[in-house]
Parts: sequence; C-alpha cells; structure tokens
Amino acid sequence: MTRVAAVDCGTNSIRLLVADADPQTGELVDLDRRMTIVRLGQGVDRTGRLAPEALERTFAACREYAAVIKEHGAERLRFVATSASRDAENRDEFVRGVLDILGVEPEVISGDQEAEFSFTGATRELAGADHLDRPYLVVDIGGGSTEFVVGEEHVRAARSVDVGCVRMTERHLVREGAVTDPPTEEQIAAMRADIERALDLAEETVPLREARTLVGLAGSVTTVSAIAQELPEYDSARIHHSRVSRERVREITDWLLHSTHAERAAVPSMHPGRVDVIAAGALVLLSIMERTGAGEVVVSEHDILDGIAWSVA
Repeated sequence: MTRVAAVDCGTNSIRLLVADADPQTGELVDLDRRMTIVRLGQGVDRTGRLAPEALERTFAACREYAAVIKEHGAERLRFVATSASRDAENRDEFVRGVLDILGVEPEVISGDQEAEFSFTGATRELAGADHLDRPYLVVDIGGGSTEFVVGEEHVRAARSVDVGCVRMTERHLVREGAVTDPPTEEQIAAMRADIERALDLAEETVPLREARTLVGLAGSVTTVSAIAQELPEYDSARIHHSRVSRERVREITDWLLHSTHAERAAVPSMHPGRVDVIAAGALVLLSIMERTGAGEVVVSEHDILDGIAWSVA
C-alpha cells in the first residue's frame, strides 16, 4: 500500500482525498475525503482574473488540507487545478500561494487531461459490473467546464467544453450583481442554447450517442440524485452508483429552475454553496441526457479526485 494525497481544485470547490492505494489489487481505501466550496472561479468568465477574496478562500482551505495531509502521513501529494485557474491571467499568484502552503506546485492541467483522470476515477471499479453496458460516457459537470469521455477499459475520445454550473449561472442568470430568483424564461432559453452549442462542440470529437451507459460525476449530478431520493441529508453511500431516470432529472431540473433561493436552500441534502448554481448544473445534465438519449444516469461519487490519486500511486 502507498499512502497518497490528491487535491482537485476546480471552479467552485476544492477537494482532498487521502487514501491507501494498492496498484496490485486496484484497491483504493479512503482515509479522509472532504470538500470545501471556495468559488475560485468567481467572476473569471467576466474579468479573466482570479479575485483576491476567491484566492484567500482557496488558500484558507489549502492550509486546512495541509494539516490533514500531515496528520495522515501521506507519502506523495499531487495537486491538480482545473478550469478557473487555467483561464485566469493571474494564475501565477495562485501557483505561488499553493506552493508556499502545501510545498507542491499545482498542475494546471488541460481539459483533455482532466477528462482522462475523471474517466479513470469513475470507471476503474465498474470493470466487473456486468450489468452495465459499454462503452461508457463519463460526464464531469464542474463549475467552469464539463468533460465528456467515451471509452471501454480506456479512453477512446475526450473533450472539455466551457459549460459548468458557475459559468452558466454567471453568464445567464445574474442581473445587477445578483442571481435572478427565479430566472426568467428568456434567461433559461439563452442558457439552454449555450449548452446546446457546447454539446455540438463536444460531439465533433466525442461520439456521445454511441455510449451505452451514462456515468455522471461531480456535485451537480450527486445533488440531483440526493433530491431524487429525497434524502434527509447528503449521504455519499446512498448516492454512489444510484440511478436517476431522465424523466426524474427533467422534473427536478424544472423545479430548480422555477424555485426561489429559499426553497432550494430548504432542501436538506443541498450544500449551501450549491444553492445558486444547482439549477444551471441540473440543466446541463438534462441537456446531455436528451442529446444522447440516455434513459438514466449512473451517479458516481468517484471521479477526477480518485483518478488523481491513482496517478500518484
């Protein structure tokens, strides 16, 4: 066993996994898995820069994670940064801060690399699942981008496109500095059109409609599953490998798009940091299911973070 630590820093959240990995058996045993909403991508789509307050929130989470990594005695650490830091003009400031706190330089990976890690993390444990047909289409709906990966045991095609729950919310649902609550039909239509254009782009590279099993990753998808199951609280064990039908995703998306902030915040399984962006994330998921014809989505709690851990093991 090798004790490893993996950090995934995205547009909306930063996450840590400390685990014991056995490359011989393919076993990854979690020791600590946690997530903090830091909204690193706040305003990046508009300004092209990481906001000072967003950087400070992220560095505070890094200091917390440094203590956890030290406590568990991880032998190796890999820190991967995705969409927001990839797009920002001042990403050097972000890199220096992480290096000072954690002692490693964050790797600002490409969308294609991000897709590879997501696919590995989501499908490695599905290898023996005879009830799931291949090829898989793995979709990782993040804050700033969504990754599409088609493959069987290995990746056959991958593409990252710039639609995510934060980016779509900021681009289409914010007026005069605040999220429209609830959004207008015109705003929803504009957001859907943007998502459809991104799906056209993804389909130029990835044969979306050839996939037999849709696997959905990240907070927008897992939150939709929690709502579908009417969970009294967020429960990873019940969410992992749950299945949600397209019709149920459509019902939930419609409710989220027409609900108020207070109504969404009252959902017991809803993380406070997702209240304003979950409707956009759910619409991305629904649009993917409609485009591909997928009757259901298999929800995975294992994703890019697990893929990063395997890469360092």
